[in-house]
Amino acid sequence: MFTSVLAGFANSLALIAAIGAQNAFVLRQGLRREHVWAVVITCAASDALLIALGVAGMGTAIADRPMLLQVAKWCGAAFLLAYAVLAARRAARPAAALHAGAARPATLRATLVACLAFTYLNPHVYLDTVLLLGAVASQHRHQWVFAAGAVAASAVWFAALGGGARKLAPVLARPGAWRVLDGVVAAVMVAIAVGLLLS
Repeated sequence: MFTSVLAGFANSLALIAAIGAQNAFVLRQGLRREHVWAVVITCAASDALLIALGVAGMGTAIADRPMLLQVAKWCGAAFLLAYAVLAARRAARPAAALHAGAARPATLRATLVACLAFTYLNPHVYLDTVLLLGAVASQHRHQWVFAAGAVAASAVWFAALGGGARKLAPVLARPGAWRVLDGVVAAVMVAIAVGLLLS
């Protein structure tokens, strides 16, 4: 069971840590100290819901159909490798650093609406949590233990990203920090893709 928890935690963290629209939004809120914990809770709760849907529905459906499992493996691996290429390209040419703006603070409602949009209007969130994590979970005997590990990783990541952003501001202001992070993400994505294909 511990192996399933660890696998769920590692797989989820590797997917969530990839810098994207949602993470950039959480980071920005953390740097601005603006409705940080409301955003963190919203993101973590959304991931928990999507992961549960993946494990309960998509994961089971794929497990009962060997052909679908093979398709999910190849599609998931292709997606991960493509993401790895994008992360490697970002590492080679890091984007401009994120800065906290000096604009007027947004209301809690507006902030949460934006957070939900970054979460549910992003097609990658469905590939990551519902399809990919559901497919990987279907290969574990203790699927819900795997899901618990994945949910825990999501909560830890968003709490660390939102809560620690202000302290990390000087580091994250340097493009070199993003280069290192994207390089690590690229390597982890390749490792997960290979593991998925060999499982």
